[in-house]
Amino acid sequence: MAEERRDPRDVRGVGAEEADAWRELVDTARRTVSDGLVVGTSGNVSVRVADTVLVTPSGVPYDRLTPDDVTGVDLDGRQVLGSLVPTSELPMHLAVYRSTDARAVVHTHAVHATAVSTLVPELPAIHYMTGALGGVVRVAPYATYGTDELAENMLHALADRSACLLQNHGTIVYGATLAQAYDRTAQLEWMCHLWLTARALPGLTPNLLTEEQVAEAGERLRGYGQRP
Repeated sequence: MAEERRDPRDVRGVGAEEADAWRELVDTARRTVSDGLVVGTSGNVSVRVADTVLVTPSGVPYDRLTPDDVTGVDLDGRQVLGSLVPTSELPMHLAVYRSTDARAVVHTHAVHATAVSTLVPELPAIHYMTGALGGVVRVAPYATYGTDELAENMLHALADRSACLLQNHGTIVYGATLAQAYDRTAQLEWMCHLWLTARALPGLTPNLLTEEQVAEAGERLRGYGQRP
């Protein structure tokens, strides 16, 4: 007898909204790998549905995640969905949700962004897309991964920003949707690559934008794209 095929959104014990959000989360996590922003199971992704935070589990390759692997916690970190252990970086994700209006968070170990985090206290304003992240992207001082100290350092660097670099570690970015958080992550990695490329030319110094130019670009970018 042929095995009955089940709708991938039909997840036991999970509502339709959470099931759809989990499916999008898994797709986003897999994209971080295919786009070269993480290697293996490094990095993590989360999305908030009401007061539940769905998050990638610890140490599970993204291509092995199924609809039944949904993993969720409340805003205090208590597990409310699934049996897999949540990512070790859960303190960072929860700190973002408690302190901002974020609905999605993407954390990566992107190569160029991580390289920049080892060189400077902030990413210089090399491009006007800096404005889309709220201003010059700061570097949070190093702390051991998965600790409250790292989460606290991150929050200071995120003040009035939607992204920051984590020293000798990677990036963390949030948005109103998973798509926005991912796009901002990709833009940040691109800007880091751009700055590293420009500063590598001998005898030349990259031109940087002023604070006013970044702010003006940020205002224009708020109205960018199609209107609903």
